[in-house]
Amino acid sequence: MSNHRPNPSAEKIKVLIVDDSASVRTTLSAILSDDPEIEVMGTAADPYLAAEKIRKEVPDVLFLDIEMPRMDGLTFLRKIMGQRPIPVVICSSLASEQSDVMMEALAAGAVDVITKPRVDTKQFLTDSRMLICDVAKAAAHAKVRSGARKEVKTVVEAKQFADAVIPAISETRAASLRRSIPKTEPIVSIGASTGGTEALAAVLTSLPAESPPILIVQHMPEGFTAAFARRLNGICAVAVKEAADGDVVLPGRVLIAPGNRHMLLRRTATRYTVTVQDGPYVCRHRPSVDVLFRSSAQNAGANAMGVILTGMGDDGARGLSEMKAMGSHTVAQDEETSVVFGMPKEAIGLGAAAKVLPLQKIAGEILRHCASTGFTAKVAS
Repeated sequence: MSNHRPNPSAEKIKVLIVDDSASVRTTLSAILSDDPEIEVMGTAADPYLAAEKIRKEVPDVLFLDIEMPRMDGLTFLRKIMGQRPIPVVICSSLASEQSDVMMEALAAGAVDVITKPRVDTKQFLTDSRMLICDVAKAAAHAKVRSGARKEVKTVVEAKQFADAVIPAISETRAASLRRSIPKTEPIVSIGASTGGTEALAAVLTSLPAESPPILIVQHMPEGFTAAFARRLNGICAVAVKEAADGDVVLPGRVLIAPGNRHMLLRRTATRYTVTVQDGPYVCRHRPSVDVLFRSSAQNAGANAMGVILTGMGDDGARGLSEMKAMGSHTVAQDEETSVVFGMPKEAIGLGAAAKVLPLQKIAGEILRHCASTGFTAKVAS
């Protein structure tokens, strides 16, 4: 285990970029260097050159391609995690054939995955700049194996909130909804970001097939959520799929919001479905946890349970507070077990979490709460 952590006296996050494409190295360097909190300490065309640079100076964050000459990125990642753990962000193309490899990389210890920036449209490049820099900062906070990370003060920039996708309701309307929403089976809404892929796997593999319906927003690029859902479906008793517009919310089913699309809970009488739609970034993310949580608060009220897991930033904190105000049971992951104690910390700070629990106790809390509502499920052995 490595005790590596960034130099506490350093003002900038030091990033090393490893990619065999000169154009990608140039574009990533330009994007990251443009952020005043980030310094690109170097680039490398393959893992062997990267290893030489790391021996001279250990970066705070490593951006790593998968397909490279002499040694592939997945092999290099495993070597890093076994010898000198560093926060690694996998930088991939949108090719669907790479999505399963990305899941292997996340399971091997990568903290996040991004798609390679394209310069073919101005909007795509603008979105890429925001997401790439945010991912670098989140990775700098991440606990990698036993290596705790330094506190990094980040600049808070203007961002849109859930109102951009789903309007807030007045207190009068909220009070009316609390009285009028019919009692139904419980529905669990979960939000996660950096470190969330493995945290979600830990929660879902601990649940039996007879579990309540679960809706998930995991911050992940377009093209990879389907592979993530397939991976979970192969290791869980519950059925897991990438959500499609109009999917029915059913016991034993887990729906994961598609990358780059918002997912909202909808109710018609006592029947629940999900809406998957485009829309602006909310809290710098699409899909946004706040959007899912607000829709859960407004449509399910006390029938809902909200869970916020590891992640950078504050997406989900306000939505979880709205869920609690509508009578939902709310839970936040604790600091000790969070890869990045950002989103849970913000929710706890707002008083949004009725309980703060370690990751290993969250599945049990889901089952206990749902059993208390009359929903019966057995704990998986």
